[in-house]
Amino acid sequence: MLTSRFFFMIKRVAIQGIEGSFHYIVSKSYFDEPVKICPYLSFGDVVDSLTSKNTDIAIMALENSIAGSIIPNYAHIDDQNLHITGEFFLEIQHNLMALSGQKISDIKEVLSHPMALLQCKEFFRRHPHIKLIEDSDTAEVARRIQNNQIMGVAAIASKEAARIFNLNILKQSIQTIKHNETRFVIVERILEPKNTNLVNKASVKFLLDHKRGSLAAMLNVMSDCNLNLTKIQSLPKIDTPWKYAFFVDITFKSYADYQKGKAIMEIMAEEFKILGEYKNAKK
Repeated sequence: MLTSRFFFMIKRVAIQGIEGSFHYIVSKSYFDEPVKICPYLSFGDVVDSLTSKNTDIAIMALENSIAGSIIPNYAHIDDQNLHITGEFFLEIQHNLMALSGQKISDIKEVLSHPMALLQCKEFFRRHPHIKLIEDSDTAEVARRIQNNQIMGVAAIASKEAARIFNLNILKQSIQTIKHNETRFVIVERILEPKNTNLVNKASVKFLLDHKRGSLAAMLNVMSDCNLNLTKIQSLPKIDTPWKYAFFVDITFKSYADYQKGKAIMEIMAEEFKILGEYKNAKK
């Protein structure tokens, strides 16, 4: 009886990708307690699983130090009124892998997620004989190569994926910039109250009047309230041409400073929304 109660309490975590994917690695690293990993092949499916209550938590990549922001995921979080409750930074090492007995010269095609291909573009410029094909997930390609015993095709994935699917790594760390990091966010349907002593970062969204100085004034408020701007991303407001929503990450030492700044920004903005309040993973 105790076992079944414990199983019922285990959180279901939606990830984009299968076992061996980078989201899978984050799911194994972030949580202190046991969780049930629920893999999906697209971020849309991840979000749908969360909003339909088939899962309790989602992990979503939001930005990469080489390729930049993953814009659709900002929209997913905002459109579905989801909440960021945590973050995790993972060093991304991309490895070229294939079935044993092959060299790079034997590889005719590489299938991988578009972000992985983008992060490795300099490597493939040196190997123009390889055709690059976008696919849904890095680790899923590795699994497919092994299951179907596909020769002449390689995947870009983690060392964990190579281990799980028994593939040979032809070349390690093929990403253009060797220090390659992705920021993942932990997303939930409901923003539970947290101990404010542990909260030192927030993600907010705001819309401003389309007039000179409006953004500068908002940034001055952040500075005056001792809020440190760590990220700003604009997205067009689809139903209003030439109007933009700003997605901003801010860090702070004092929650009281954040509350003061938040109150002023709410007054200044046409629309203001808190996407999440959580602990800064960089500290």
